[in-house]
Amino acid sequence: MRIAIFRHRSLISKQVLLADLLAGGFDAQLVNLRDENYSEEFGQIFWKGMTLRKTYVGGKIAALDPHAYDAWGVTVNFSQDRQVTCMVIEHLAKGGRPIVVGGSDAFAEPHHYLKAGAAAVVQDKSGAANWAIFDYVLGKTPREELTGVILADGKQYPRKTKAKSPEEWALPSVEVAKECLGTLPNVQGTVPVGSLVADIGCDRTCDFCMTPTYGTGYRRMSPETALKWLAIQKEAGAVSINIGSDQFLARGLFPEGRQEILEITNGAREMGITLMWPNGLELRKVTLGAGRNYESTDLRPDEELIEALFGWDGKVGCPLAYIPAERPVFGREAYKKLLPWQEHCTLMKSVVRTGVPVIAYGIIIGLPDDDHEDLLRLEEAISELVDQLVEINPQLEFQTSCYSIIPLPGTPQAHNLRKSGLLQFEDTCLWGVWTTTSNTNHLT
Repeated sequence: MRIAIFRHRSLISKQVLLADLLAGGFDAQLVNLRDENYSEEFGQIFWKGMTLRKTYVGGKIAALDPHAYDAWGVTVNFSQDRQVTCMVIEHLAKGGRPIVVGGSDAFAEPHHYLKAGAAAVVQDKSGAANWAIFDYVLGKTPREELTGVILADGKQYPRKTKAKSPEEWALPSVEVAKECLGTLPNVQGTVPVGSLVADIGCDRTCDFCMTPTYGTGYRRMSPETALKWLAIQKEAGAVSINIGSDQFLARGLFPEGRQEILEITNGAREMGITLMWPNGLELRKVTLGAGRNYESTDLRPDEELIEALFGWDGKVGCPLAYIPAERPVFGREAYKKLLPWQEHCTLMKSVVRTGVPVIAYGIIIGLPDDDHEDLLRLEEAISELVDQLVEINPQLEFQTSCYSIIPLPGTPQAHNLRKSGLLQFEDTCLWGVWTTTSNTNHLT
């Protein structure tokens, strides 16, 4: 088991954080542990009759100088990275310099990181807590009241200030944007990839998703600011952009939101830069009813919006889109955003007609009530849909990706998996959606 997933992806959250800290007057510098090709085994686990070796790949942890900086900031978004991140913190703590930890996993279960040696764990995903906590750990008088952090002594400062909106985030310099570029092979080749987080939060509350637990509300960036970010990415050398939004299309629920989507996507085309959607786009929100949860909501495709989001002419537009699959019949209860199956199929056909060359289609399996018959029906329904889509565009590369449900910290799904006794593996290194960690009520 090699903890090396997405090693060369663009550094989405780090770009936002670096720009924010620099704007706050801190001499922030990036230490990217995804770089380099050193590998080291750090444990084993027995899984499904096999002994898996845990191996991290990247920069050598022991080679880091714990005294190199006055303070350290460590980001950990995925539970799968928890053990390695704690190893990093334990090593850095030897230098006696304060360590501030943030990210989704630290937000959900801060005690792991405090135990490893962190001076503070940030509990605000919007960036509103950053300046004050770094003032504090550096021995300065905080310019603002501490908010949204937990300290090593157990003292907790709940969020008091309003969550920052992406509109308020500092723009990155070209140098920062260049440091945070990644690469991703797509139909354009292996090209430099930048990033944009045009919104935070979500209007949905799916049982298996952490985003609703962040408490930020839904906040979005204006088209003007988003296009400034894109221009900086292009100047830094990016050819394509990963849109790292939680719910980009939620802006369509606002009166002016649909026009904002068109301005951002068309603006990117005019710049000659392509947009990819690695977090997925909710198809219910590319309907004429914009995904509103009314029985009378118009679920017909919004063809202009679909073309703006997915259209590809061989040079600009969308070279790759991740789209979450729907549950045709069973397992729908865990979701809050599903379309009826026939409407989903209609929308998928509209998406394929735009010429998008690559679709990654994500299917979550292993929900508590899944049984052999349910999964067989799901497979049959999706196979039939894929045949229809390839008939529309024979050149389409359609990637079907099955993701096993995992107990994402803080979610109702995690609570229910433990309460029901279905969770079989507590080792977070297995929580990477590619390894099953839970039984269902019918399958083991």
